[in-house]
Amino acid sequence: MKLDSALREWTKLVGQPRVLNGEDAQTNYGRCTTGENRRLAGALRPFECGHIIPIVKIAAQHKVPLYPVSTGHNWGYGTALPPVDDCVILDLSALNRIVAFDAETGVVTVEPGVTQGQLAEFLDQGEYPFMVPVTGAGPTCSILGNALERGYGITPHTDHFGAVLAIQAVLADGSVYQSAHAGLGSEQLDRVFKWGIGPYLDGIFSQGNFGIVTQMSIALARRPETVRSFLFGLKRPEQLGELVIRVREVITHYPGIVGGINLMNAHRVLAMTTSYPWERVATGETISPGVLHELCQHNLVMPWTGFGTLYGSNGVVKAAQREIRSILSPLAVRLLFVDSRRVQMLLKIGRLLPHNLRSRLNQKLVMLERLLQLVAGYPNQTALPLCYWLKGKPQNDVLLDPARDGCGLIWYAPLVPMKQESVIRYVHMVSSIMNKYKLEPLMTLTSLSDRCFDSTVPLVFDLNSETGRKNAENCYWELLEEGKRQGFLPYRVGIQTMRWLSENESPYWRVIRGIKDTLDPDMIISPGRYV
Repeated sequence: MKLDSALREWTKLVGQPRVLNGEDAQTNYGRCTTGENRRLAGALRPFECGHIIPIVKIAAQHKVPLYPVSTGHNWGYGTALPPVDDCVILDLSALNRIVAFDAETGVVTVEPGVTQGQLAEFLDQGEYPFMVPVTGAGPTCSILGNALERGYGITPHTDHFGAVLAIQAVLADGSVYQSAHAGLGSEQLDRVFKWGIGPYLDGIFSQGNFGIVTQMSIALARRPETVRSFLFGLKRPEQLGELVIRVREVITHYPGIVGGINLMNAHRVLAMTTSYPWERVATGETISPGVLHELCQHNLVMPWTGFGTLYGSNGVVKAAQREIRSILSPLAVRLLFVDSRRVQMLLKIGRLLPHNLRSRLNQKLVMLERLLQLVAGYPNQTALPLCYWLKGKPQNDVLLDPARDGCGLIWYAPLVPMKQESVIRYVHMVSSIMNKYKLEPLMTLTSLSDRCFDSTVPLVFDLNSETGRKNAENCYWELLEEGKRQGFLPYRVGIQTMRWLSENESPYWRVIRGIKDTLDPDMIISPGRYV
């Protein structure tokens, strides 16, 4: 590896301020919520898409590995760090053009640095009736990066890579890959039909390391006439299995009308809405059942909380609402169907209540209002405070950055069959393992279809404590191994897990390694990333 020669040539290409040596790269990109550390060789910050091909050719010539990041806000999975040491970070956040937008079909073509917030502002300014594919990670996160990680949301296009129609990528030899129809001269067709013609290859760029994706065309969901959410509680946790059956029934009956449905345990809801009760928790312990019960009563939180959204015409939503009420009512308590107008009305009524009750109700209603904005396709930071639970509430109206702010966070994100027995077994597994390591069991189950949940479990810990970091790491690995034994495998993993995922001789990974050896024999692009 001839790093010095490569750095000199990159400096001529993009300018000295946009080329960082290893020490400066470590300062700017070395912080990670997981506590992982990597030795960085440097960093590049190109400011136009035309720089990528010569950057890659220089890297290939001098055998210097690159690790591209879109915004580097991959919190809980590695932030901006690569899976292996001695990579040069390729920061693509300045490549933030909205390259094209079709106002008739809602197909948008973006570069890596386009964030949820930027796309929302673009659509708002143009008064375009389409929704941003939002996530809980907040408005500063990349649209393209989340889709490549096969992220998901609870808006109509739940599967974000499923909405990707076409991509453009620079391969390790500097050549450019385009989706099938673009290669035949029709970018217009490329942007309206996902599968192209012939073998489908775009998918290898998601959760892969076969090229640097520089453009992506995504189908946005059209904003419907009515967006109405439903919120409910489950008072008796032993009824969770039966609730799963009813949630599956709702999703099966109303495809395209019901977005994803979230089921959140009490710990998860409390982490998003209240401060951690340090004064009531013994050192080295977790919240006791008695304290948890009191916190739930005070904050109007049930053992499990469900949240889903209806999208469609006013008539369709009204009809679906009636039937969903009949499906959920035998189990659900406090079943409430709300939209923004109703929340505003409840806030006005709340002003007439006694101060103590008014304060608690307002807090819940403000939280609900933010959730309604999120499911309507307006990105916000509603979910991010859970990263700060052990540190105290973050400041209001400040853009949150868990890595910058020293939050300890590792995501465990397995897939769980939408079956009564599977969900009960999974919840028991997570609870018992996290209790063993004295970590609070924050759990969410999000429907990806009527067959499968994705569960996201944030392992929140004190990043400044080496003992706390090691404990969280050990807990994560036990969850991973026991989950594998019981049939709960992750839908995505962090940088520390990628070797574990692919170091076997199954036919699948043999084929993947063969593709990598062909396209990038010198491992120039993202070595160790999934492959």
